Amino acid sequence: MARRTNELTIEELTVIQSPKARKSVDFKSALESFVDDCEIRNLRPQTIQYYRNELSVFYKTLKEIGIDSPMDEIFKDTLKDVIIHMKKKGLQTVTINTRLRAIRAFFNFLQRERYIKHNPMNEVKLLKDRKKVVETFTNKQLEMLFKQPNLRSFVGVRDYTFMMLLLETGIRVSELEGVCVQDILWNESRIHIRKTKTYRERLVPIQNKMKQQLQKYLQIRGTTESDALFLTLDDTPMSKRQFQNRVTYYGKQADLKGVRCSCHTFRHTFAKYSVKNGAGIFELQQILGHTSMEMVRTYVNLFSDDVMEKHKAFSPLNGLEIGI
Repeated sequence: MARRTNELTIEELTVIQSPKARKSVDFKSALESFVDDCEIRNLRPQTIQYYRNELSVFYKTLKEIGIDSPMDEIFKDTLKDVIIHMKKKGLQTVTINTRLRAIRAFFNFLQRERYIKHNPMNEVKLLKDRKKVVETFTNKQLEMLFKQPNLRSFVGVRDYTFMMLLLETGIRVSELEGVCVQDILWNESRIHIRKTKTYRERLVPIQNKMKQQLQKYLQIRGTTESDALFLTLDDTPMSKRQFQNRVTYYGKQADLKGVRCSCHTFRHTFAKYSVKNGAGIFELQQILGHTSMEMVRTYVNLFSDDVMEKHKAFSPLNGLEIGI
């Protein structure tokens, strides 16, 4: 006689669950419980807001297709109908997948807390999407961009400096927003990045050219009540939106074509030049603050000159008498 399995199945667990645990839950109650759990796990405010936004749209979509069922009555076919409805509305694949990731996190929570017996997202995969080439600035575009700030004004010097810092370090704009004056470690030639996406603080290196520019900026910044490195004319810390708006503005002034002028493009550009100048994947991962190697490998595959050089040797056309 075969030995019994120690772990109880979902069906067996329902036998010992309390009536409260098995009680059907409506979407709004489930969402609030999910958000409370996110708060307890200390997720970033931006992440929690992302979940709220995407799941609210999910709920609206359910209503649009005529679904108003408790969460334990949402099945795989229901989610497929949601995807079809989103595609009919013309949503891009990347947008649909962004929403599906939020929905997956939501149903994973419901199953973990035993609000539902079966997780419908276990049978629904993200849509396949073409991976687009990562946009970066060219040398000429960078030169044009850095010509735009008015260096006879506080705002111009400030903007010139923060764009240099984005290019020098590859930090995210959300991380730039959190940099304070005391985070510049002059003797170590590094900046302490505290407000990270992954909650893992890190130190990023800066070189003499960047240090000199920071010193010039700090002289005109002066001493204020705010510790933030980059300030508005009102001496308040600059926000992510303000950083992005300034970069977008200079992109329009420079009339840059064929590239999205954003703070994140600076991050991609940092990665490109780092790879071309010999940075390895581990150094790049540490500086950029990636928790996985997936994006780092993408940078290496896209921008490494090694493949180009080696192709000269292994090209199948070498040695063949073909060609016009």
